[in-house]
Amino acid sequence: MKKHHLYTDSVHAGEGHFKYSDALTVPIFQTATYVFKNSHDIDKFSKKELQHYEYGRYGNPTQKAAEKKLAIMEGGEDCLLFASGMAAITTTLLAFLSKGDHIVLTDDSYKKTYQFCTSELPRFGIETSVVEMGDYDQLSKSIRSNTKIIISESPTNPYLNLADFEKLSEIKNASISKPLLIIDSTFGSPFNQHPLKWGCDLVFHSATKYLSGHNDLLAGAVIGTAGLIEKIRIFQNATGGIITPHCAYLLLRGLKTFPVRMQRQNETALQIAVLLEKQNQLIKMVYYPGLPSHHDHELAKRQMKGFGGVITFLIDRPLDSVKKFLDHLKLCQIAPSFGGVETLITHPASISYYSYSREEREKIGITDGLVRLSVGLEDPEDIMQDLQQALHSIL
Repeated sequence: MKKHHLYTDSVHAGEGHFKYSDALTVPIFQTATYVFKNSHDIDKFSKKELQHYEYGRYGNPTQKAAEKKLAIMEGGEDCLLFASGMAAITTTLLAFLSKGDHIVLTDDSYKKTYQFCTSELPRFGIETSVVEMGDYDQLSKSIRSNTKIIISESPTNPYLNLADFEKLSEIKNASISKPLLIIDSTFGSPFNQHPLKWGCDLVFHSATKYLSGHNDLLAGAVIGTAGLIEKIRIFQNATGGIITPHCAYLLLRGLKTFPVRMQRQNETALQIAVLLEKQNQLIKMVYYPGLPSHHDHELAKRQMKGFGGVITFLIDRPLDSVKKFLDHLKLCQIAPSFGGVETLITHPASISYYSYSREEREKIGITDGLVRLSVGLEDPEDIMQDLQQALHSIL
């Protein structure tokens, strides 16, 4: 079996069959319809004796190149791309679930995933049990004979809690219903972790984040065995939610530099997390799996290659002071996403959870002082100086 190296695969994997007129890069196949040379090709195609593109909703050469590359980088057999991360999640769940089915969801999964599972799926007769992240006894007891899926995220947003993939896989295999184990690995990325190698069945990514890396596209991906992906593909063909050829091209471009960006962001984030932890006059707590103070640090060392570019910290000041801190930032820009080349900072209480009351927010740990930083590719010294001068403004 060929040994795969991520840095090489990110540049070359998946592209061999998509050269056109000797172009180095895979072109954008900007077409909705594909023609057959003759009726004999139609007959071969209908009998599955000929691989041929038919219509844009069913696939595109630019899309296929990106899918092949990402599947190899994640260590899966196949990949399917979508118009967004949420399209990947919702389409995948609906592809495997029917009325009367049950799923188990860890409680600090992505907010919109939580909403879809607990508010939308019940309309289709599908029930969700929400269990506390890290409580594997509760999770095991929540599995029923009709449980079809276990969903978790790792690391999570915003506290960067980790799921123990090995434990989750053991629970899945020991259960009577043998549900699919699905991990949202957006915060982890294929550079830092490979859930499939630990026995997980499917992996989600919001390709908008680390994979594309430039804050200029929306895309989602699901990776797993060829059989599972084919079932999702059949459902996607009927429902839409496809990625555009241009977005697939931009994703291909981003994937070529992904490992280099990821290594840099890992290194920068760890440096800044260590420095932030020393600002104990203003910062009450720093949440980063690479720090020994993080409750999942030992698991992170065992399960991850690096710890990501996102740091969450708690400013020990009232809301007005936290807003003053944000307003004094010059390099770090206020925005809700992460994983791109620019350093972004967000205040979850006022950006992502603005519709919640203070009591509702605090119940789930979204306090006024909570801030999430996504480091980019700027010099670590410049990022830290910006943070320090903004913190100095609220002393």
